[in-house]
Amino acid sequence: MAYQAGDYDVIVIGAGHAGVEAALASARRGFSTLLLTINLDSVAMMPCNPSIGGTGKGHLVREIDALGGEMGKNIDATMIQARMLNTAKGPAVHSLRAQADKKAYQQRMKKIIEDQPNLTLKQQEAVELIIEDDKIKGVVTKTGATYSCKACVIATGTYLKGRIFIGDVQYDGGPNGLFPATELSNSLIESGFELQRFKTGTPARVDKNSIDFSKMIIQEGDDPIVPFSFETEEINIDQEPCYLTYTTPKAHEIIMENIDRSPLYTGDVVGIGPRYCPSIETKVMRFSDKDRHQIFMEPEGLNTNEIYVQGMSSCLPEDVQIAVYREVPGMENVEFMRSAYAIEYDCIYPTDLKASLESKQVKGLFFAGQINGTSGYEEAAAQGIIAGINACQYILHEKPLILDRSQAYIGVLIDDIITKGTEEPYRMMTSRAEYRLLLRQDNADKRLTPIGHEYGLISDERYERFLKKQRAIEDEVERLKKVKVKPTEEENEKLKELGSAAIKNGISLAELLRRPELTYENTAVFDEERPELSADIVSEVGVILKYEGYIKKQMEQVKKFRKLEKKRIPEDLNYGDIKGLRLEAVEKLGRFRPETIGQASRISGVSPADISVLQIYLESKKHVPR
Repeated sequence: MAYQAGDYDVIVIGAGHAGVEAALASARRGFSTLLLTINLDSVAMMPCNPSIGGTGKGHLVREIDALGGEMGKNIDATMIQARMLNTAKGPAVHSLRAQADKKAYQQRMKKIIEDQPNLTLKQQEAVELIIEDDKIKGVVTKTGATYSCKACVIATGTYLKGRIFIGDVQYDGGPNGLFPATELSNSLIESGFELQRFKTGTPARVDKNSIDFSKMIIQEGDDPIVPFSFETEEINIDQEPCYLTYTTPKAHEIIMENIDRSPLYTGDVVGIGPRYCPSIETKVMRFSDKDRHQIFMEPEGLNTNEIYVQGMSSCLPEDVQIAVYREVPGMENVEFMRSAYAIEYDCIYPTDLKASLESKQVKGLFFAGQINGTSGYEEAAAQGIIAGINACQYILHEKPLILDRSQAYIGVLIDDIITKGTEEPYRMMTSRAEYRLLLRQDNADKRLTPIGHEYGLISDERYERFLKKQRAIEDEVERLKKVKVKPTEEENEKLKELGSAAIKNGISLAELLRRPELTYENTAVFDEERPELSADIVSEVGVILKYEGYIKKQMEQVKKFRKLEKKRIPEDLNYGDIKGLRLEAVEKLGRFRPETIGQASRISGVSPADISVLQIYLESKKHVPR
């Protein structure tokens, strides 16, 4: 029998990476917040890889931090190795990635939540949503407890009707051996939501003592370490190494001989998996011309022997998994501690969401993370902080925070899933961002810290430090434009030593820095009055000057883009009334209900000609007397 157990402003269902950021954002803004989790041991759990960041994902973590989120600080405090990826390429794609101590990451985040004012953490499974007059009113748990609320964020990850696959062994389950959430899906369906099935997978965890690392290639971390959080001054740790090895033709042969035993190929798995993180059997099938694939051995923490075998995700039978792994150099005698498995789960169609991540059909109900069809801890956390902020905005009857594609990777992520949907678990990549030179990880604070401060998640003290840093960057850029390098024999000799061509006329140091072989650091020989600046300021100054022309071009593109983003479409617009719109456009626009002309232009099946017709129609309506 249900009983009234509490009244909160915001209820967050699920305490994974999306849920914790949503709950912290809400509580830090002063709203009473209840965070429900199926198991207290699963708070901020890393059920898959023991790392945070990576290509595109590192940008998201930086942006979460700039808005006032916790993920960046948490990984800085619990990392065991860090590397900057893509350093051979331009600064737009430089991406931080750090190996985490999984248990330490979980424990620190759980303590942060437990100590956060206005936030209550409970081990309860949500089984039913209370919806009245198309508004969220509360949540019922499995124990019969009813909690009322003004807004709710659903961040259930891969738990909804979770099903585990290991060969022909199949059973209902959540990640890492936890229980699935079996009842909330039915409540969503009864509330009018259409669900789809996605799947993801994870490799085996193997015993470190059973591995011969001498047959593998060591992968050391960077020195010095660049932190994720703009508040972390420095990180000094003894870094743990990772190791690189490769699959072999014999391993591939075993996979091919047993492919009919993989649920991916028997038809048992109906959920769609991530294309950019395929299982080892999918890689062998899809790339049959390759005789080897990279495998990274990643420690799961300082106080465990578990090693995560990156690149060997699988749902083959356990005996086949073991046989395949033992054909990899260094793993001839490997012992499994946890088998690889695939997990299939329910998620919504993200096109049913507004840009605020609020449901189009139930007011005050927000969704974040893998339930929206995305993959990854970082994508989840990014949605979580936005959903948490906007749950509060909904309660306040104020405009939601919507980051556009020119402001943040978070904006790209959300816009992609709500306008295009996703036919597989969506993964953030730098190639998805049109304005990626403006959306670098080094300037995430410049782009988003003022917004975090405006919404009460960045303290006045941190904001003052941020403003001081921005002034220092601007001052140094202007100073370098005034520093002149003369075409003397002495200065040209310095240029020659730096592998750069001589100058015939005087030139500013700012102009000289546009040469690819010259950097802010090596041009100090021309600059006797150079001030002492921190590494992050030096990095940003260098990028601003070296890519100034390209940045200006992208800024012009952004101006045009924002004109379309500002043109709002009435919610009740009947697209069938617009003459000249193609039938497909009428159907798609009517189904997705875009909020702006910009969003409408990105919907698959809506052509530039349709957008022109729509704009002309809206303009004509402005001048019709009412």
